[in-house]
Amino acid sequence: MSDRIARLGSRYHEWIRAHPDAEKDFGAAVEDLLADAGVTYDRVVARVKDWSSMKTKAYKKRANGDWMYPDPWEDIHDLIGVRVTVFHSTEIPVAIGALQQSFRVERSVDKTAETRISGGFGYGSHHLVLTVDENSSDIEELSGHQGVNFEVQVRTVLQHAWAEFEHDIRYKRGLDTVDPRVDRAFTLAAGLIELADQQFDQIAALQYTDDSAADDVELTAETLPGVLAMLLGNRFPRSRSENYRFLMEILAADGITTVAELDSLLNDMDIDAVRNAMRYRFHPGQIRLIDDLLLRRYGQDHIARTGKIGQRPDSRPGHLARRLKSMRAVRIMREERSDRQ
Repeated sequence: MSDRIARLGSRYHEWIRAHPDAEKDFGAAVEDLLADAGVTYDRVVARVKDWSSMKTKAYKKRANGDWMYPDPWEDIHDLIGVRVTVFHSTEIPVAIGALQQSFRVERSVDKTAETRISGGFGYGSHHLVLTVDENSSDIEELSGHQGVNFEVQVRTVLQHAWAEFEHDIRYKRGLDTVDPRVDRAFTLAAGLIELADQQFDQIAALQYTDDSAADDVELTAETLPGVLAMLLGNRFPRSRSENYRFLMEILAADGITTVAELDSLLNDMDIDAVRNAMRYRFHPGQIRLIDDLLLRRYGQDHIARTGKIGQRPDSRPGHLARRLKSMRAVRIMREERSDRQ
């Protein structure tokens, strides 16, 4: 083994031993960011590249014989990879925006646009190479990963299905050549998938536009998306359907069970106050906004009543406490400024 690969192996295995929970940490951090931004995603999958794949990539050369990655530890940016699949393509820019506001962007490539520019159909995805930096300091799961690069791929579920099947046929089976009929069939399938994605986008735009919500509508996880469409319009992104059960639980815990009570919570003055206090890095989704409105209204009582609700009961109370501290700090600064005037 060359010294170059030996050095890479030493760095790789040292890093793996020091970060045994990297997959879980990066997956949870991206899930939380997307949920806070109101992204309706299908799945977030994180993985750490295994040594065999890392070594194979380090051996790659360009057509002129030069190493593609001269310093593989520094030049290979997908040691940690995160794949985000969304249901329709209008969610992709929302997801990308939330990630770009939360990490330093090293590279951003729209593979779908590149394919269209070339005049064909095929692989569709948006690739981001990101770095955990000072902007990510409040993401608890990544506190031990400062300076780490990772790659995020954002694509629709249909784009993902096409890419996985195409990869299986072309690469995993080790075929030197592929029947031209297979190439044509993949191209046709890619075009159909693009049309299907466009139809999903139209369906998403038409959904939840019914303005028949009234105060006597029962407030449930099923009715919440439609009610919020009535009360908030399209000012704040929606979230995944299953997350509205969490929202219903925290609303009920704070005694908000009717549309009228929810309408009162969502007044513009309080919304502006929360947005000014939190200084969100991204446009907050409906669920994050309402959670912060409840926190502003009920303070420590909200933490006590809802701290154990949701998928991460161990970390939620700490997250809420830090957000409440930020809100109160801004309020104190404003009061002091008012007193001086």
